[in-house]
Amino acid sequence: MRNALGIILCVLAAPLSAQWLDYPTPGVPRLPDGKPNLTAPTPKTQDGKPDLSGLWAMPCPVATAANGFAGQPTVYCATEIAIPPEFGNIGRTLKEGLPYQPWAADLVKKTRANNRPNDPMSHCLPTGLVRLHTFPLFRKVVQVPGLIVILNELNASYRQIFTDGRPLPVDPNPSWNGYSSGKWEGDTLVVETTGFRDGLWLDTGASPLTDAARITERFRRVNYGTLEIELTVDDKKAYTTPWTIKVTQILVLNTDLIDYICLENEKDAPHLLGK
Repeated sequence: MRNALGIILCVLAAPLSAQWLDYPTPGVPRLPDGKPNLTAPTPKTQDGKPDLSGLWAMPCPVATAANGFAGQPTVYCATEIAIPPEFGNIGRTLKEGLPYQPWAADLVKKTRANNRPNDPMSHCLPTGLVRLHTFPLFRKVVQVPGLIVILNELNASYRQIFTDGRPLPVDPNPSWNGYSSGKWEGDTLVVETTGFRDGLWLDTGASPLTDAARITERFRRVNYGTLEIELTVDDKKAYTTPWTIKVTQILVLNTDLIDYICLENEKDAPHLLGK
């Protein structure tokens, strides 16, 4: 999967003579030498709330002299594929690992031993919001009064987070991304999401998400160039207790989204036979 994904992303990163792939981002704060000041204060909307708008990506995995980022603030890695460890194991930072229910632990063990042929992503199905946070393609946040929209390069998909005070639906039609309602607590956007489809995966290791799940996200733009997202998964069907992780995303300048449609010329799925 990683090798295939690496090939895909290398192709996407290649120079293309398409409009907007090399277009200056307006309003970027600058240092005295003219370089972008990614540690500048967080921008605000007209109502004084942090503005989460922008094009975001996973940060460069290692800042070294070789890739030109040593000694600089964490930035998007333009010369490497930033695949975070959470992409393969969403609970890797948890000391005791994910608190699986017995059936979920058994499912994960069997699926990994069988080379995970049933991964929804491998079959070009939507990934769900947790995997979108760790997937190494761009996502764009558009913030307007009462609504935040996240546009994803992956399958040209979208997600809506309503901030107009509406309650979560009582009996929703199950959805890949669920139904999200958010509110501001100081400078942190707290988002509650329910109404998921059963059978989603949270990582490439088959960690499950069921239709009983409730996910709480806490979005905080700590400065101009950094977005922190804390995720708490409360899914009593799949896990014995709620658990929390944190991911970081980095602002990407001077470019824009391009389509990545998984099914376009896709030839791998018929060969996913496991072992």
